[in-house]
Amino acid sequence: MSDETGLKTRIAAVAGARATAKLDGARASVILDVTGFDTGEREAMEAMVRAAALAEPGIAEVRIALTSERVGRRLIAVASGKGGVGKSTVAANLAVALARGGRKVGLVDADIYGPSQPTLMGVEGSKPEARNKTMIPVATPHGVPILSMGQLVAPGQAIAWRGPMAASALGQLIEGDWGTAHTLIVDMPPGTGDVQLTMIQKYKPAGAVIVSTPQDLALIDARRAIDLFAKAGVPVIGLVENMAGYACPHCGEVSDPFGQGGAEAAAAELGVPFLGRVPLAMAIRAASDAGTPPAAGNAPEGAAFNEIAGRVEAWLKEPR
Repeated sequence: MSDETGLKTRIAAVAGARATAKLDGARASVILDVTGFDTGEREAMEAMVRAAALAEPGIAEVRIALTSERVGRRLIAVASGKGGVGKSTVAANLAVALARGGRKVGLVDADIYGPSQPTLMGVEGSKPEARNKTMIPVATPHGVPILSMGQLVAPGQAIAWRGPMAASALGQLIEGDWGTAHTLIVDMPPGTGDVQLTMIQKYKPAGAVIVSTPQDLALIDARRAIDLFAKAGVPVIGLVENMAGYACPHCGEVSDPFGQGGAEAAAAELGVPFLGRVPLAMAIRAASDAGTPPAAGNAPEGAAFNEIAGRVEAWLKEPR
Protein backbone atom coordinates (compact mmCIF):
# COMPACT_ATOMS: atom_id res chain seq x y z
CA MET A 1 0.00 0.00 0.00
CA SER A 2 1.31 3.44 -0.91
CA ASP A 3 2.01 6.02 1.76
CA GLU A 4 0.76 9.59 1.15
CA THR A 5 3.45 11.06 3.38
CA GLY A 6 6.13 9.26 1.41
CA LEU A 7 4.57 10.44 -1.86
CA LYS A 8 4.54 14.06 -0.74
CA THR A 9 8.15 13.82 0.44
CA ARG A 10 9.32 12.46 -2.91
CA ILE A 11 7.48 15.13 -4.90
CA ALA A 12 8.63 17.96 -2.62
CA ALA A 13 12.21 16.86 -3.25
CA VAL A 14 11.91 17.80 -6.94
CA ALA A 15 9.18 20.47 -6.96
CA GLY A 16 9.30 22.06 -3.52
CA ALA A 17 6.22 24.08 -2.64
CA ARG A 18 5.08 24.20 -6.27
CA ALA A 19 3.32 20.84 -5.98
CA THR A 20 0.56 19.43 -3.80
CA ALA A 21 -0.24 15.73 -3.89
CA LYS A 22 -3.13 13.51 -2.89
CA LEU A 23 -3.28 9.73 -2.80
CA ASP A 24 -6.31 7.67 -3.75
CA GLY A 25 -5.45 3.99 -3.60
CA ALA A 26 -2.81 3.40 -6.27
CA ARG A 27 -3.48 6.71 -8.00
CA ALA A 28 -1.54 9.91 -7.23
CA SER A 29 -3.13 13.25 -8.11
CA VAL A 30 -0.75 16.21 -8.26
CA ILE A 31 -1.39 19.93 -8.78
CA LEU A 32 1.78 21.56 -10.11
CA ASP A 33 2.24 25.33 -10.27
CA VAL A 34 4.34 26.20 -13.34
CA THR A 35 3.97 29.98 -13.21
CA GLY A 36 6.93 31.66 -14.91
CA PHE A 37 8.18 28.52 -16.64
CA ASP A 38 8.63 28.36 -20.40
CA THR A 39 7.45 25.29 -22.32
CA GLY A 40 10.68 23.31 -21.88
CA GLU A 41 10.87 24.03 -18.16
CA ARG A 42 7.24 23.01 -17.66
CA GLU A 43 7.71 19.73 -19.46
CA ALA A 44 10.90 18.97 -17.52
CA MET A 45 9.27 19.71 -14.17
CA GLU A 46 6.20 17.63 -15.04
CA ALA A 47 8.43 14.70 -16.02
CA MET A 48 10.40 14.90 -12.77
CA VAL A 49 7.25 15.03 -10.65
CA ARG A 50 5.77 12.07 -12.52
CA ALA A 51 8.96 10.04 -12.07
CA ALA A 52 9.12 10.91 -8.37
CA ALA A 53 5.52 9.83 -7.83
CA LEU A 54 5.96 6.55 -9.69
CA ALA A 55 9.04 5.82 -7.57
CA GLU A 56 6.77 5.53 -4.50
CA PRO A 57 5.90 1.84 -3.95
CA GLY A 58 2.37 0.93 -4.93
CA ILE A 59 1.72 3.94 -7.26
CA ALA A 60 0.29 2.71 -10.57
CA GLU A 61 -1.15 5.95 -12.01
CA VAL A 62 -0.15 9.61 -11.79
CA ARG A 63 -2.43 12.48 -12.80
CA ILE A 64 -0.83 15.93 -12.97
CA ALA A 65 -2.77 19.17 -13.37
CA LEU A 66 -0.67 22.19 -14.38
CA THR A 67 -1.65 25.59 -13.05
CA SER A 68 -0.17 28.96 -13.86
CA GLU A 69 -0.87 32.55 -12.94
CA ARG A 70 -1.38 34.70 -16.01
CA VAL A 71 1.73 36.74 -16.77
CA GLY A 72 0.85 40.40 -17.18
CA ARG A 73 2.41 41.47 -20.47
CA ARG A 74 2.91 44.90 -21.93
CA LEU A 75 2.51 45.26 -25.65
CA ILE A 76 4.52 47.84 -27.57
CA ALA A 77 3.17 48.48 -31.06
CA VAL A 78 5.68 49.51 -33.72
CA ALA A 79 3.63 51.21 -36.40
CA SER A 80 3.74 53.43 -39.43
CA GLY A 81 1.19 55.22 -41.54
CA LYS A 82 2.53 53.74 -44.76
CA GLY A 83 4.69 50.87 -45.97
CA GLY A 84 8.28 51.00 -47.08
CA VAL A 85 9.65 53.06 -44.19
CA GLY A 86 11.59 50.25 -42.49
CA LYS A 87 9.13 49.62 -39.66
CA SER A 88 9.84 45.87 -39.48
CA THR A 89 13.60 46.45 -39.33
CA VAL A 90 13.11 48.91 -36.48
CA ALA A 91 10.80 46.47 -34.64
CA ALA A 92 13.27 43.57 -34.94
CA ASN A 93 16.22 45.62 -33.75
CA LEU A 94 14.23 47.22 -30.94
CA ALA A 95 13.25 43.77 -29.66
CA VAL A 96 16.83 42.48 -29.87
CA ALA A 97 18.29 45.56 -28.18
CA LEU A 98 15.76 45.39 -25.33
CA ALA A 99 16.53 41.69 -24.85
CA ARG A 100 20.27 42.36 -24.75
CA GLY A 101 19.56 44.92 -22.05
CA GLY A 102 17.97 42.23 -19.87
CA ARG A 103 14.27 42.59 -20.69
CA LYS A 104 12.35 39.37 -21.46
CA VAL A 105 10.94 40.15 -24.87
CA GLY A 106 8.83 38.40 -27.50
CA LEU A 107 8.27 39.58 -31.08
CA VAL A 108 4.86 39.37 -32.76
CA ASP A 109 4.88 39.80 -36.53
CA ALA A 110 1.39 41.28 -36.89
CA ASP A 111 2.09 42.45 -40.43
CA ILE A 112 -0.32 39.75 -41.60
CA TYR A 113 -0.13 40.48 -45.32
CA GLY A 114 3.61 41.12 -45.53
CA PRO A 115 5.38 39.15 -42.77
CA SER A 116 9.15 39.61 -42.79
CA GLN A 117 10.31 38.91 -39.23
CA PRO A 118 11.33 35.26 -39.84
CA THR A 119 13.86 36.54 -42.40
CA LEU A 120 15.00 39.47 -40.28
CA MET A 121 15.46 37.25 -37.21
CA GLY A 122 17.26 34.41 -39.00
CA VAL A 123 14.57 31.71 -38.67
CA GLU A 124 13.14 31.66 -42.18
CA GLY A 125 11.46 28.30 -42.85
CA SER A 126 10.73 27.64 -39.17
CA LYS A 127 7.33 26.38 -38.03
CA PRO A 128 5.83 26.97 -34.57
CA GLU A 129 4.49 23.98 -32.67
CA ALA A 130 1.23 24.02 -30.75
CA ARG A 131 0.25 22.82 -27.32
CA ASN A 132 -3.39 22.70 -26.25
CA LYS A 133 -4.26 24.67 -29.41
CA THR A 134 -1.88 27.44 -28.38
CA MET A 135 1.09 28.30 -30.58
CA ILE A 136 4.55 28.10 -29.08
CA PRO A 137 6.86 30.88 -30.29
CA VAL A 138 9.96 29.92 -32.24
CA ALA A 139 13.31 30.62 -30.58
CA THR A 140 15.76 32.79 -32.53
CA PRO A 141 19.56 33.09 -32.37
CA HIS A 142 19.12 36.54 -30.85
CA GLY A 143 17.26 35.64 -27.65
CA VAL A 144 13.88 36.89 -28.86
CA PRO A 145 11.15 34.27 -29.59
CA ILE A 146 8.81 35.13 -32.45
CA LEU A 147 5.47 34.23 -33.98
CA SER A 148 4.65 35.29 -37.52
CA MET A 149 2.20 34.51 -40.30
CA GLY A 150 5.32 34.00 -42.36
CA GLN A 151 5.86 30.77 -40.40
CA LEU A 152 2.39 29.45 -41.21
CA VAL A 153 2.14 29.88 -44.99
CA ALA A 154 4.29 28.63 -47.85
CA PRO A 155 7.04 31.01 -49.05
CA GLY A 156 5.71 33.36 -51.69
CA GLN A 157 2.07 32.48 -51.01
CA ALA A 158 -0.27 35.46 -51.01
CA ILE A 159 -2.41 35.94 -47.90
CA ALA A 160 -5.70 37.07 -49.42
CA TRP A 161 -7.80 37.41 -46.27
CA ARG A 162 -10.56 39.79 -45.36
CA GLY A 163 -10.32 41.85 -42.21
CA PRO A 164 -12.00 39.44 -39.74
CA MET A 165 -9.72 36.55 -40.74
CA ALA A 166 -6.62 38.71 -40.42
CA ALA A 167 -7.79 39.97 -37.03
CA SER A 168 -8.37 36.38 -35.86
CA ALA A 169 -4.87 35.42 -36.96
CA LEU A 170 -3.46 38.37 -35.04
CA GLY A 171 -5.20 37.10 -31.90
CA GLN A 172 -3.59 33.66 -32.23
CA LEU A 173 -0.17 35.25 -32.49
CA ILE A 174 -0.56 37.56 -29.51
CA GLU A 175 -2.16 34.85 -27.38
CA GLY A 176 0.68 32.39 -28.02
CA ASP A 177 2.49 30.65 -25.19
CA TRP A 178 5.05 33.39 -24.51
CA GLY A 179 6.36 31.86 -21.29
CA THR A 180 8.21 34.39 -19.16
CA ALA A 181 8.29 37.18 -21.75
CA HIS A 182 6.71 40.22 -20.11
CA THR A 183 7.06 42.59 -23.07
CA LEU A 184 5.84 41.89 -26.60
CA ILE A 185 7.05 44.03 -29.47
CA VAL A 186 4.29 43.98 -32.09
CA ASP A 187 5.32 44.72 -35.67
CA MET A 188 2.08 46.24 -36.96
CA PRO A 189 0.93 46.31 -40.57
CA PRO A 190 1.16 49.76 -42.16
CA GLY A 191 -1.92 51.95 -42.19
CA THR A 192 -4.98 52.31 -39.99
CA GLY A 193 -7.29 49.44 -40.98
CA ASP A 194 -9.03 46.43 -39.43
CA VAL A 195 -5.96 44.74 -37.97
CA GLN A 196 -4.79 47.93 -36.29
CA LEU A 197 -8.24 48.60 -34.84
CA THR A 198 -8.55 45.03 -33.51
CA MET A 199 -5.12 45.27 -31.95
CA ILE A 200 -5.91 48.54 -30.21
CA GLN A 201 -9.43 47.67 -29.08
CA LYS A 202 -8.87 44.09 -27.95
CA TYR A 203 -5.28 44.10 -26.71
CA LYS A 204 -4.69 47.79 -25.82
CA PRO A 205 -0.93 48.29 -26.23
CA ALA A 206 0.91 49.98 -23.41
CA GLY A 207 2.46 52.33 -25.95
CA ALA A 208 3.32 52.84 -29.60
CA VAL A 209 6.53 53.60 -31.48
CA ILE A 210 5.91 55.34 -34.81
CA VAL A 211 8.40 54.93 -37.66
CA SER A 212 8.76 57.34 -40.56
CA THR A 213 11.31 58.48 -43.12
CA PRO A 214 12.16 62.19 -43.16
CA GLN A 215 10.21 62.93 -46.35
CA ASP A 216 6.99 64.92 -46.19
CA LEU A 217 4.85 62.18 -47.80
CA ALA A 218 5.79 59.63 -45.13
CA LEU A 219 5.29 62.17 -42.36
CA ILE A 220 1.74 62.88 -43.51
CA ASP A 221 0.90 59.21 -42.94
CA ALA A 222 2.90 59.05 -39.69
CA ARG A 223 0.71 61.83 -38.35
CA ARG A 224 -2.35 59.70 -39.15
CA ALA A 225 -0.88 56.77 -37.22
CA ILE A 226 -0.15 59.00 -34.25
CA ASP A 227 -3.69 60.36 -34.38
CA LEU A 228 -5.14 56.83 -34.41
CA PHE A 229 -3.30 55.82 -31.23
CA ALA A 230 -4.02 59.15 -29.54
CA LYS A 231 -7.77 58.80 -30.18
CA ALA A 232 -7.66 55.25 -28.77
CA GLY A 233 -5.92 56.40 -25.61
CA VAL A 234 -2.65 54.58 -26.39
CA PRO A 235 0.40 56.66 -25.42
CA VAL A 236 2.83 57.37 -28.24
CA ILE A 237 6.27 56.56 -26.84
CA GLY A 238 7.91 58.48 -29.65
CA LEU A 239 8.80 58.87 -33.30
CA VAL A 240 11.76 57.22 -35.07
CA GLU A 241 13.26 58.77 -38.19
CA ASN A 242 14.50 55.92 -40.40
CA MET A 243 16.70 56.11 -43.53
CA ALA A 244 18.05 59.42 -42.30
CA GLY A 245 21.20 60.26 -44.25
CA TYR A 246 23.38 58.16 -46.52
CA ALA A 247 27.17 58.15 -46.12
CA CYS A 248 28.98 57.44 -49.40
CA PRO A 249 31.24 54.40 -48.87
CA HIS A 250 33.88 55.91 -51.18
CA CYS A 251 34.19 59.54 -50.15
CA GLY A 252 32.29 59.58 -46.84
CA GLU A 253 30.08 62.50 -47.86
CA VAL A 254 26.60 62.34 -46.33
CA SER A 255 23.57 62.98 -48.52
CA ASP A 256 19.89 63.02 -47.62
CA PRO A 257 17.84 61.36 -50.39
CA PHE A 258 14.70 61.39 -48.22
CA GLY A 259 15.23 64.80 -46.65
CA GLN A 260 16.59 65.72 -43.25
CA GLY A 261 15.09 66.27 -39.82
CA GLY A 262 11.48 66.03 -40.91
CA ALA A 263 10.49 63.45 -38.30
CA GLU A 264 12.15 65.37 -35.47
CA ALA A 265 10.34 68.54 -36.51
CA ALA A 266 7.04 66.63 -36.76
CA ALA A 267 7.56 65.15 -33.30
CA ALA A 268 8.09 68.61 -31.83
CA GLU A 269 5.02 69.93 -33.64
CA LEU A 270 2.85 67.05 -32.42
CA GLY A 271 4.22 67.08 -28.89
CA VAL A 272 5.58 63.52 -28.92
CA PRO A 273 9.15 62.48 -28.03
CA PHE A 274 11.73 62.04 -30.77
CA LEU A 275 13.45 58.69 -30.19
CA GLY A 276 16.29 58.97 -32.68
CA ARG A 277 17.54 58.55 -36.23
CA VAL A 278 18.60 55.43 -38.10
CA PRO A 279 20.85 56.03 -41.13
CA LEU A 280 20.27 54.70 -44.63
CA ALA A 281 23.15 52.22 -44.64
CA MET A 282 24.07 49.31 -46.85
CA ALA A 283 25.29 47.39 -43.80
CA ILE A 284 21.83 47.52 -42.19
CA ARG A 285 20.23 46.20 -45.37
CA ALA A 286 22.79 43.40 -45.71
CA ALA A 287 22.55 42.37 -42.05
CA SER A 288 18.75 42.38 -42.20
CA ASP A 289 18.68 40.19 -45.31
CA ALA A 290 21.10 37.80 -43.59
CA GLY A 291 18.95 37.48 -40.47
CA THR A 292 21.48 39.18 -38.18
CA PRO A 293 19.93 42.41 -36.86
CA PRO A 294 22.65 45.04 -36.30
CA ALA A 295 21.49 45.45 -32.69
CA ALA A 296 22.49 41.82 -32.04
CA GLY A 297 26.21 42.60 -32.33
CA ASN A 298 28.67 45.39 -31.74
CA ALA A 299 28.66 46.80 -35.27
CA PRO A 300 28.47 50.61 -35.51
CA GLU A 301 25.17 50.28 -37.36
CA GLY A 302 23.56 48.91 -34.21
CA ALA A 303 24.28 52.02 -32.17
CA ALA A 304 21.24 53.95 -33.38
CA PHE A 305 18.91 51.05 -32.53
CA ASN A 306 20.49 50.67 -29.09
CA GLU A 307 19.95 54.35 -28.35
CA ILE A 308 16.31 54.12 -29.39
CA ALA A 309 15.86 50.98 -27.27
CA GLY A 310 17.41 52.79 -24.31
CA ARG A 311 14.78 55.51 -24.56
CA VAL A 312 11.99 52.96 -24.86
CA GLU A 313 13.37 51.05 -21.86
CA ALA A 314 13.40 54.27 -19.83
CA TRP A 315 9.77 54.88 -20.82
CA LEU A 316 8.82 51.35 -19.76
CA LYS A 317 10.38 51.87 -16.35
CA GLU A 318 8.51 55.08 -15.66
CA PRO A 319 5.69 54.68 -13.11
CA ARG A 320 2.20 54.85 -14.60
